[in-house]
Amino acid sequence: MKHIFLAIAVALMTCFVGHSHAQTQSPKKMERLFYYGDRESAYKSLEEHIDEITIVAPIAYNVDANGVVWGEVDPRVIELARKHDVEVMPLIHNRAFNQKLLHRLLKDPVAVDRMLRTLIHICAQNKFAGIQFDFEDLNINDRDPFTNMCRKAAEEFHKHGLILSLALVRPVTPEESPNTTTYLAWLYENWRAGYDLEQLGKIMDFMSLMAYAQHTGRTTPGPGGTMPWVVAGLKYVLKYVPSDKISIGIPLSSKLWYTAFDASPSDPSTKYAHSTAKTLNYEEAQGVLEQFNAKAHWDEKDKVNYAVVDNDGLFEYLFISDARSFKAKLELVRKYNLRGFSAFVLGYEDPQIWKVIR
Repeated sequence: MKHIFLAIAVALMTCFVGHSHAQTQSPKKMERLFYYGDRESAYKSLEEHIDEITIVAPIAYNVDANGVVWGEVDPRVIELARKHDVEVMPLIHNRAFNQKLLHRLLKDPVAVDRMLRTLIHICAQNKFAGIQFDFEDLNINDRDPFTNMCRKAAEEFHKHGLILSLALVRPVTPEESPNTTTYLAWLYENWRAGYDLEQLGKIMDFMSLMAYAQHTGRTTPGPGGTMPWVVAGLKYVLKYVPSDKISIGIPLSSKLWYTAFDASPSDPSTKYAHSTAKTLNYEEAQGVLEQFNAKAHWDEKDKVNYAVVDNDGLFEYLFISDARSFKAKLELVRKYNLRGFSAFVLGYEDPQIWKVIR
């Protein structure tokens, strides 16, 4: 009799456990998008780490004011992604981020239709998951036309089962206004205020928030994105866009600020000295430290390693995107329940980031 009761108890426990597993949802998979530039180092990195990637986003296509699209994706990337069930989502951008070109495109319904027809054909031909719009240098006055174009694009894409995403320039938050300098006012008007977050949050399948380019070649030296600046921008976007539609952008390249001596834009016959930035991969950044016997220091507030390099009496500034800074930004995904991350760009990364991801 004891054996019968024992068998019944085991059977009941098995049923309960099985039912429990059926009711428990598996944890949400973090989307891991990596941008891909057409370089051999990028392909080697993709080949080696393809199983850690869910979307590869080649920087592949351009469009002009007439809606004519050109470009291509390396066939090796398409084949490799297909073998590993990785989605391919190429980028399209206004050529050289030309504002006047983009304005003309947005104002021309025929040109927009031509672009969309071409993109849908490209996706069908290559079995792409969809397209990411990377339209930058968008003037504040083109806000509504840009939204309308995105709405039309989403409608057409969805008819064909395609995903439409957006590379979103990190916007200016209310706390950062009014702009304290002429440069920031120009940046606001021409780069950061042209995106209607509330409407785009409804239209787009997801957005890659480019939480970098806080400092660029035309600014004073600084990190691609300090942690307080990244978080402030993210919190602002989340007021308008659902968290499961946001992929946080994480830079993989390092920046070296140095003094350049170039021909003057106004008079090519003369030269002038000015500060500018050079993009480095992780290995090159380590080479700068070794060459000048410099030491990297961790900034706990900004979550970045940096070094001041004495180059024959002139100070140069190196900001390193390494696994430690990557991990700090990656933690934002879980903290804010985001869709995942969008890493820019393959081939420049600290090899240790792959351990962080795993």
